[in-house]
Amino acid sequence: MRRIVYILFSVLVVCHGAARAQQKRPVMAFASDTQEPMWVEKIFLKSDHNLEATQMIFKEVSERRPKAFFILGDVVSSGKKPGAWKNIDLYLGKAAKDSVPVFATLGNHDVMFNAQKGMRNFKTRFPTYEPTGYTVITDSVAVVLLNSNFGALSTEDITKQNAWYKQKLKDLDADASIKLVIVGCHHSPYTNSKIVKPSPLVQQYFVEPFLASAKCTLFISGHSHNYEQFKVKGKDFVVIGGGGGLHQDVRANNDVMHDVAADYKPIFHYLEVTRQGNKLEVLSRKLASDFKSFADGRKFEVK
Repeated sequence: MRRIVYILFSVLVVCHGAARAQQKRPVMAFASDTQEPMWVEKIFLKSDHNLEATQMIFKEVSERRPKAFFILGDVVSSGKKPGAWKNIDLYLGKAAKDSVPVFATLGNHDVMFNAQKGMRNFKTRFPTYEPTGYTVITDSVAVVLLNSNFGALSTEDITKQNAWYKQKLKDLDADASIKLVIVGCHHSPYTNSKIVKPSPLVQQYFVEPFLASAKCTLFISGHSHNYEQFKVKGKDFVVIGGGGGLHQDVRANNDVMHDVAADYKPIFHYLEVTRQGNKLEVLSRKLASDFKSFADGRKFEVK
């Protein structure tokens, strides 16, 4: 009898632990700027275990097993070079083994120096990618991924993407099965980075339709190698460029670019997003200074 009670107790403990693990499993993870630092960048910016940080982010995401993992550009240092993909290919292989689907959109490094070769290598790793926008739906949340490399796009492709984007947001607003919409691209519409500037074209082409959409609630970007967060007309714009690239200093907060997370500046980090009803729980996971573990950082809700 005592043995039976022990077995039943053990089963309950295991089931309870599994239930808790399931509850904690994030629906989506987002990272950006996982590229290996280039030698020329090291002249101006300080390196700090950057390759190790990227490896740790991929490892952490695979272990937490989100239903989808999104990389918002600058996946590698130079997309045209096959050798630049060596480490990322290992990480993507591990994610696939752990049943974590990975989606991405282009950054400037991914098409640097030779856009055609960079795109070809990129599409090999991310076959569902569309250079003029595509959508991934996970747990009733639509993630719209856009291409902000306007210099590498033809006028025709820019027009095509803008038309597709506006129509897609209208369709998602009208789709009862979609609860919320997240928009992501590489170049940040708002940033205080001292190295890269806010993108006026992202503001013009992507932000305005985002603000007009009823279901669009979160805009995520990279390019600025920082964690930054801006509130525009009640909606959240988050910069998550802490995937392993060289850290960039930021300017002091100001009225034009008012970072509401000015006191939260982890060097390396990624984002987890979980839907709870008609709202999203957003959590920044930051890499510890010993490069051995992650901890919960900034957390907020959007709806």
